[in-house]
Amino acid sequence: MGLVNPRSAPVAEETDEDLARRGATGNRAAFEAIYRRHADRVFALLTRLIGPDREREDLLQEVFIKLYPALPQFRFECSLQTFVYRITARVAVDHLRRKKPVDLVDDLDLESEIDPGLSPAEHAARTEELVAAFELLAKLKPKHRVAFVLREVMALSHDEVARIVDVHPAAARMRVALAKRALARLTKEQR
Repeated sequence: MGLVNPRSAPVAEETDEDLARRGATGNRAAFEAIYRRHADRVFALLTRLIGPDREREDLLQEVFIKLYPALPQFRFECSLQTFVYRITARVAVDHLRRKKPVDLVDDLDLESEIDPGLSPAEHAARTEELVAAFELLAKLKPKHRVAFVLREVMALSHDEVARIVDVHPAAARMRVALAKRALARLTKEQR
């Protein structure tokens, strides 16, 4: 009977729950693992919520700065990803509230969102479309914008949106509906 070499035995990857429990006790390695596992998704979510804003890197750091002291309060009533997304949504709403709509559009780095293979005319048209879309989104109330993007752009269910923005599902539905009405009105006014 042979013994298994502990160095060759497969190591099970820690779950988010395990990392959150260890991170809540101040374990730096666990928190760094949470960061590595979730940073790209948080950055992508921030991009969807606020657009390709030049401050996304700073906001990404802010999310994890807020997550660190929040981990001891995490009660595992939702997934760690949902908990992280909840903090991300709050950071995005705070960011949107601090800025004027014109600043939100001026701070966009649209080049990262446009296919570099487009012809100059196509590039200009795509830039114009994106600016118009972000100008409309910038006119929404931050809470409505975040709920709208989570539901209509990311195709999350109303229940998922509710968990992320930390409201009842009926309130999430209402925010999305209000955003849709506002966008329809704004679009009509632009014609």
